[in-house]
Amino acid sequence: MRTSEKISNTVVICFAFIMSMFGTVSSYNKFDNINNHIESSATAELALPSANTVSDFDKKPDTDTSPQPEQTSSSENESTAEIPFENTYLVTETTYRESNMKYNNFYVKNSTDLSLDLRGFLNAELPFEYEQTSQPQVLIVHTHSTEAYMDSDLGYYYESYDPSSTDDNKNIIRVGEAIVESLKNNGITAIHCTTHHDEPSYLGAYDNSAESIKEYLAQYPSIKIVLDIHRDSITTDENEKIKPTFVYNNKKAAQIMIMCGNDNYGYYDFPDWRQNMSLAVKLQATAESYYPEMTRPLYFGNFMYNMNLAPGSLLIEIGTDANTLDEAIYSAELLGNVIAHTLK
Repeated sequence: MRTSEKISNTVVICFAFIMSMFGTVSSYNKFDNINNHIESSATAELALPSANTVSDFDKKPDTDTSPQPEQTSSSENESTAEIPFENTYLVTETTYRESNMKYNNFYVKNSTDLSLDLRGFLNAELPFEYEQTSQPQVLIVHTHSTEAYMDSDLGYYYESYDPSSTDDNKNIIRVGEAIVESLKNNGITAIHCTTHHDEPSYLGAYDNSAESIKEYLAQYPSIKIVLDIHRDSITTDENEKIKPTFVYNNKKAAQIMIMCGNDNYGYYDFPDWRQNMSLAVKLQATAESYYPEMTRPLYFGNFMYNMNLAPGSLLIEIGTDANTLDEAIYSAELLGNVIAHTLK
């Protein structure tokens, strides 16, 4: 074979060998691509969340491109939504008894420097007499009409608890109604003033209630006793609320606190405060005789609170904002009995 032919054959053989190698490489690349596609598909399939691993899926970073779970309905979202955290505070139940003065079966908290003759007040004649009449002899009024109570006896309360209500079926007016009904059951007619004197503001509430009292006294001269019924509030520095209670006939009730002011130093136009004090002491002693531990110590202090408008005027706190409405209503029923026993 000639030299030129040898060279040509050699070139052809080399070219064929090179082409065969390119074909093999191309086949390997195709195979690798197929394998890579299968592996990628398998990985993607494994990354899909199952029905019981949704919470784990939700923990994935925001950059995760895995398929997302199906959207749940709005009702499902509502049922699994987080409930906002709210602080709770303690309610401590107690029975108030002892104070700085005691006579027979009752206590008095004397916040003045006056010397009180409790025996003399108890034995003194009242400035009025009970009458067998259908005319009203008692007026129940509420200077702070929106004062309210708890719904349930839980032993704690939420920080959002609002101890006020304009609903007269839930506030102190409902308690006043129980006093009126109790008096009626005892044969005594009472008038119930349900005006909201503390709306829209507590400011001026006593001026507002004074006007109501004067109007009722003018319309019904037969009224002998005027009781301004309130609900107290006792809260410690740690936001703990105090709930004063007692038990009668195996039923829990809210303790009451009778308040009587004085004008011994001539600060007010209140010359007949001793007559009010006589009524207060008589109510205190009667309550403790029929319902032991019903009363907190009678509070005697340098204040007036419209007690100058009639010789039988007192302010009475029934429970606190930690008592339930049912406990306060029960106390109101018993208080009606106490008033009736005192008058008769």
